[in-house]
Amino acid sequence: MKEILREIGMIARALDSISNIEFQEYDLTKGQYLYLVRICENPGIIQGKLAEMIKVDRTTTAHAIKKLERNGLIEKREDEHNKKIKKLFATEKGENIYPYIKRENDYSNSVALEGFSESEIETVFHLLQRVRKNVEKDWEHVKKGNKRDY
Repeated sequence: MKEILREIGMIARALDSISNIEFQEYDLTKGQYLYLVRICENPGIIQGKLAEMIKVDRTTTAHAIKKLERNGLIEKREDEHNKKIKKLFATEKGENIYPYIKRENDYSNSVALEGFSESEIETVFHLLQRVRKNVEKDWEHVKKGNKRDY
């Protein structure tokens, strides 16, 4: 069997490393840009939904949010109906960084897919979505404290 997940992992780590280096000037480290992007694209998102969207645990998300808050990139606001719920919003500073992150993402996509036809790009996209959905089942299962059967 081909080592497809190994290839995906190498691609993800290389792109993450590039992003972490390029976003240092904005005080974004260790994948924090992912959180900022999702908050900019989903204003008012709650922490649990953000963690689920990025596929990380709540503790990791809490640390990233704390750092983004400390750097003035996001803010928490109380829900007007339920004061226990804290919604996340990008600050003006965060919103100003978002286009740069988006531009980097678009560039990385174009580099990664260079030489691919439109139909090949569509095929890769749909196949990777299927892979993600398969993996999500196990992620949900393990996240709930279960073990996988190998």
